[in-house]
Amino acid sequence: MIGTLLNVFAALFGGTLGLVIGGRLPQRLRTTVVAGMGLFTAVIGIKMFLKTENPLIVLGALVLGALLGEWAQIEDRLQSLGGVIERKFAARGVAGEGPAGESTFVRGFMVSSLLFCVGPMAILGSIQDGLTGDFQTLAIKSVLDGFAALAFATTFGVGVLFSAVPLLVYQGGISLLAGQLNALLTAPMMTEMSATGGVVLAGLAFSSLLEIKRIRIGSFLPALAIAPLLVWLVPLVARLVGR
Repeated sequence: MIGTLLNVFAALFGGTLGLVIGGRLPQRLRTTVVAGMGLFTAVIGIKMFLKTENPLIVLGALVLGALLGEWAQIEDRLQSLGGVIERKFAARGVAGEGPAGESTFVRGFMVSSLLFCVGPMAILGSIQDGLTGDFQTLAIKSVLDGFAALAFATTFGVGVLFSAVPLLVYQGGISLLAGQLNALLTAPMMTEMSATGGVVLAGLAFSSLLEIKRIRIGSFLPALAIAPLLVWLVPLVARLVGR
């Protein structure tokens, strides 16, 4: 759990620093910084996807994940959660609208939460931390997340700080369950789950950071769990059909 706590601290510190100096930075600079983070995130996502050994697994996970995510209304629930937190802390002066009337608080909360939690470093680092106490991977991730939180907070505001909550629950939960996850997840499962996460990251960059096209990216989150399931299921079905 040390690595997760370090990661949470880095996100809070970076976000707080962004709030403090954010008002002193010109809008064009803040916009450019967020765009730079968007480009970086998109490239990282594409790099993650290119490591896939079976693109059809990723495609199937995304399609099934989108169906499940829309049925469960994950995107709407995430926005509602951000809205509830925003109303409770409205006295802090959070304001502003993003695309489609989405508040900057909700955008900051959702973008930061997804970026901090989706990716191989979050998963692998948490497993390493939980199994062996080695938090080197999460230490590196903490530096990246700290800079990202600083950049996002200058544009999106205090909502970025609240992304520390899902970060703590997500990575902390994986660390606590690391033994069970290590026994269940094979190397191919991790590969395809990371590749699927790469597509989600790229979508996040195009949607909320670069604002190229609005995508209900939260609805794709179940794909991260479906990908390793398909890796296990596809060979099993193939053997049954081949008999």
